[in-house]
Amino acid sequence: MVAAGLVAAVVALFLAGVLLGSYLVSLPDFFRLLAGAQIPGASFIVMENRLPRAVVGIMTGIAFGLAGSIFQTMLRNPLASPDIIGISYGASAGAVAAMVLFGAAGFAVSAAAMAGALLVALLIYVLSHRHAGPSNAASSRLILTGIGCAAILQALVSYLLTRADVRTAQAALVWLNGSLNSSNWDRAAVLAACLLVLLPAAAALSRSLRGLEMGDDAAAGLGVTVAPARLGLVTVAVLLAAAATAAAGPVAFVAFLSAPIARRLLRGRASLAVSALVGAVIVLAADFAAATVLPQFLTNGTALPVGVVTGALGAPFLLWLLVSANRVGRGG
Repeated sequence: MVAAGLVAAVVALFLAGVLLGSYLVSLPDFFRLLAGAQIPGASFIVMENRLPRAVVGIMTGIAFGLAGSIFQTMLRNPLASPDIIGISYGASAGAVAAMVLFGAAGFAVSAAAMAGALLVALLIYVLSHRHAGPSNAASSRLILTGIGCAAILQALVSYLLTRADVRTAQAALVWLNGSLNSSNWDRAAVLAACLLVLLPAAAALSRSLRGLEMGDDAAAGLGVTVAPARLGLVTVAVLLAAAATAAAGPVAFVAFLSAPIARRLLRGRASLAVSALVGAVIVLAADFAAATVLPQFLTNGTALPVGVVTGALGAPFLLWLLVSANRVGRGG
């Protein structure tokens, strides 16, 4: 029932993002456009602007939701999220360096973001697993190492922005906030290709993830080969976060909140599929608010980056979840 409700929410938000806005499109016209009909005005707005934006939004939310759920479940720590332990900052540093130092744009920025995320993830993994001892120590070291790397990379990004010209710095800041404004079918195709590989890999490793959630000893007793399974899960989660960040920038709080919200909906159980759907709902809802609702109240009517909305609402919503969990824990 929970999954079905989330799927319905994804479909409703998808249609709202495609059909609603300053130019309204009817549902019959939308299906005519999908069938190849040409409608003056609507063809470009829907097929080249709103539809790829919504498709990229769904896939970005799924990737962030899965990545956050894998990290938090495997390490048994709600802080173990790509945007907390430095993966997203690695992507940001790679993208901003490409923009500022080499004048990169478009696909080159996405490639640099993915490369930065992978390099930082490798560094964090190597540093945190050297002489780490028990698994709990390894998990804690990974999180602390990631937080330290994130601080260094944030300083690097700030320095690079001070060296950039105004236009480059403005473009970098939009990307750093997380934005679907530049979504197109090329980005959608690249992200879809990544998900076609990574989603089956995550599904195949889900049994190992359930074992690791109970601890390394319990996982080994269930027949899980702990070290290879952990490395495989980290690799898949990093690639998911890197692909999503490369497509839309480091959209704040999506990976961080998806798994806790999914657990709350499922009354304490972890689910990769539900976390992925929650991520898609968060991104689509935030983007609809940023692109359609909030501009009505702004003097210039400019569409906001989706990350502005998720960043503004993510922290208080997380606090609300914590307060609610404490009330449940007290039996009230």
